[in-house]
Amino acid sequence: MTALAVRYTAARTLDTAPAETSPPGPGEVELAPAFVGICGTDLHIFHGDMDTRVRTPAVLGHEMSGRVVRVGPDVEDWQPGDAVTVMPLRWDDTCPACRAGHQHICRHLDFIGIDSPGAMQHRWTVPATTLLRLPPTLPLDHAALVEPTAVAVHDVGRAGIRDGDKTVVVGGGPVGVLIALVARAAGADVRVVEPSAHRRALARQLGLTAWNPADDDVTELVEKWTEDAGADVAFEVSGAAGGVDTAVDVLGARGRLCLVAIHPRPREINLHRFFWRELTLVGARLYDRSDFEKAIRLVADRTIPAEQLISKVVPLTEAPAAFEALEGGGDVMKILVDCTTDTADDADAAQGAAV
Repeated sequence: MTALAVRYTAARTLDTAPAETSPPGPGEVELAPAFVGICGTDLHIFHGDMDTRVRTPAVLGHEMSGRVVRVGPDVEDWQPGDAVTVMPLRWDDTCPACRAGHQHICRHLDFIGIDSPGAMQHRWTVPATTLLRLPPTLPLDHAALVEPTAVAVHDVGRAGIRDGDKTVVVGGGPVGVLIALVARAAGADVRVVEPSAHRRALARQLGLTAWNPADDDVTELVEKWTEDAGADVAFEVSGAAGGVDTAVDVLGARGRLCLVAIHPRPREINLHRFFWRELTLVGARLYDRSDFEKAIRLVADRTIPAEQLISKVVPLTEAPAAFEALEGGGDVMKILVDCTTDTADDADAAQGAAV
């Protein structure tokens, strides 16, 4: 089999092309990715928003599951056939953040799948230190949701969720719903604010209360729900200016706002509200290994019902079209790319799939 890879080549342009492979070096492991999720960051790359950071042609993908194919010299803990996921971070261990124990926000962080080649290919070589073992009972398609679940675990930890906290999640996309599920598992009483009817319906199927900001007075609903006390915690996951306003407005005295979404431009924020109610703002970026380990447990024990969150699975050569489907919104939550299908025999057809 000649390996293929999904590559970003320019704004709104993806192709599927043969990929070079070589034996893993010292401390490296070659993987056969099974399933790779398309996430919001991948869409930012697709739109051209990260061209100052991404070197083209760039192989995308960092939400993945797969199996070990080959191990490099000095790698002893892994064997061919092992089921794994990857925490896609490499840090320098020398910058102030690393020395303080915060390697995931290293000043010179290599986010694998953004700053270096990612998982959306038939063969992928990564440092053995990035691997985490998957339980044998965990289906590999479900395991592709471990990475975004680790994001949610980290976010909930940063927000300091406590049992009984009245919690509002602004934005009911994949990460927002995962935050809501992880927060609920931690004992929070959760409400989701989301304009998409499809995503609200899915949240409700998962047992969550979901409000429509276009039709519902969210602040009034929060006041009624909390007996006029306001929410204890709000997560801003929408990336929209209106989402920021909602997340601030719903908080009660000494409420905590956890900023999760990537805002590409500065936003106005009601600092008087922060002063008057003594609010706290915390940022939440990525995860550490303990977040990943907890995420594996949550997906494996079905606290995260992966099968309900996966809207569609497409073969690798159809990944470019899947990006368009996600970009258009509609009735989709999480799309996975199946990297176990297609070979270079399909490359001629794949070239026509560039978008």
